[in-house]
Amino acid sequence: MNKNLFWAGLICLMLPLAGCSTTAQGDSEAEVQPLITGAIPDRDPEKLQRLYGKLAAYLDRELGVPVEYKPVTDYAAAVAAFKVGDLDLVWFGGLTGVQARLQVPDARAIAQRDIDEKFTSVFIARKDSGIEPMETIEELKQLQGKTFTFGSESSTSGRLMPQHFLAQAGMSLDDFQGEVGFSGSHDVTITLVEAGTYEAGALNSQVWQDRVDANEVDLDRVQVIWQTPTYYDYHWVTNPNIEERYGEGFVEKIQQALFKLDPSVSEHREILELFGARKFIPTNNENYVEIEAVGREIGKIQ
Repeated sequence: MNKNLFWAGLICLMLPLAGCSTTAQGDSEAEVQPLITGAIPDRDPEKLQRLYGKLAAYLDRELGVPVEYKPVTDYAAAVAAFKVGDLDLVWFGGLTGVQARLQVPDARAIAQRDIDEKFTSVFIARKDSGIEPMETIEELKQLQGKTFTFGSESSTSGRLMPQHFLAQAGMSLDDFQGEVGFSGSHDVTITLVEAGTYEAGALNSQVWQDRVDANEVDLDRVQVIWQTPTYYDYHWVTNPNIEERYGEGFVEKIQQALFKLDPSVSEHREILELFGARKFIPTNNENYVEIEAVGREIGKIQ
């Protein structure tokens, strides 16, 4: 038998097998798309990159799929990216979580920190502003005629709930001197009030305490004047496309990975400390009914 014909025939037989193997491998790789996680940019971007980078590495190992963190420019961008499917798993505030779920049927609130079921905001003021610390909500009327800044326009703890409590005290935004400010983040709110750009402002109580503990606030210039009643706030929200991609039950797998974070494990403790939490606990969409009602009340939800 001609040797050239023999090898040519053998190669022809092997080529289809090689083709099938390559295709199967390609299909397998295509199926394992990364899980894209994101978060509202409520504080310094470097801190967020550190936190969510560590969390992505942890989830990557726990879930057995690639996990990537994708930063966004502002709160509205986080909601928009979730709506179009560019973000699969997002750390939202109370208001942005409601906004996102209203736009994506079957989106679910799945977990929150232990501190988020009883979250608060603080009102702060320059010590030279003449604004005294308050014990009752009615005393918020001291802020009439003062300059004032919120955080992001879509922040639950930096805008929504503070404005809600101001309304309960009988105040509207027109009662402040000039237009109210929107700093964009809790860190910046502290900086603006401390510098005297505004006489008072409102922000996330956790960020305030973190900054104080880190000696990053000049307490000779700025002080807390009132702390709000509690409300539900931050939480993780999953896009329904997750189970379409990774299979039924994958959302529960994400939940269990979050609940598994244990402060007695050094790697876990670092993540929890960056979140300002001792653990993650279950939550659900119904917990944010009050937030939705307040959002509609002030025109942030139509």
